[in-house]
Amino acid sequence: MKRTMINIDEARCNGCGVCVPNCHEGALQIIDGKARLISDLMCDGLGACIGHCPKGAIELEEREAVPYDEVSVISQMAPKGRNTIKAHLIHMKEHKEFGFMKQGIKWLRENTDKVDFDVEALASEIHGDNKDVSAPKVNAPELKVAHQGGCPGSREMSFKPTAETPSPHSAQPAASSALQQWPVQLHLLNPNAEYLQNADLLLAADCTAFSMGNFHSYLQGKALAIACPKLDHGKEVYVEKLKAMIEQAKVNTITIMMMEVPCCGGLVSLVQTALKMANRYVPVKVMVVGIKGDVLSEEWAPPVQSSAV
Repeated sequence: MKRTMINIDEARCNGCGVCVPNCHEGALQIIDGKARLISDLMCDGLGACIGHCPKGAIELEEREAVPYDEVSVISQMAPKGRNTIKAHLIHMKEHKEFGFMKQGIKWLRENTDKVDFDVEALASEIHGDNKDVSAPKVNAPELKVAHQGGCPGSREMSFKPTAETPSPHSAQPAASSALQQWPVQLHLLNPNAEYLQNADLLLAADCTAFSMGNFHSYLQGKALAIACPKLDHGKEVYVEKLKAMIEQAKVNTITIMMMEVPCCGGLVSLVQTALKMANRYVPVKVMVVGIKGDVLSEEWAPPVQSSAV
């Protein structure tokens, strides 16, 4: 599968090692005077190490890699002690990776004999209370957060829509947004993100939100991905991401919202290709929007036969 990983420019790297302690997952080591990614399995792709490289030798890229495995990471991290594990769990919490954080704490609770600290005390400290991490309390997006590496515009956030808030450009209240996550562009989405797990996905053509005055009424309760099948590059990456959302995130449904123009049909083709490659079926609804914003048709697509063995 394709996922976001770090890439190290060895020409820039001076082997200072500053990045190593800032990779809580232990995926980095200094070998032969250069920083090396020693395990795809352990790199979470969130880029905490990037902001600590004084030479700018680390960047994020998307490439073929095995899925990140939180259980492997936390089990190998256990001998490093409480402070390292705490930093790792906080790292996951700050990036809204509550699913991985839950897996890590679950492993700790099931393997208390392998650590030398009170797991429940640590869990309480991480959460700020004794509630289970499976039901994290998430409010409005905390946009005023110090950037911790990578592009600020692609940092993952999951949040609930807020009540109507006044627009700075008008005395009238702005319409309420139904957006529940960030980012939204398909190239930037991580199929393993918490907000995609078992979600109803709205795959919308870029132009739909500008054409429809009531776009957000169709976004209610859905995760969002936007794409342009005509102008976007790397559409093979789109297929891989959609396949991962179907197989790994186990999205419940996919609603394709496309414009009436012929080129927009490429969105349907992308989803059909992903379904043929995937090992599970997901119901797909296709909505066609007119250039004046009216819904011309809305119907469930015929099932696509998977070719996966």
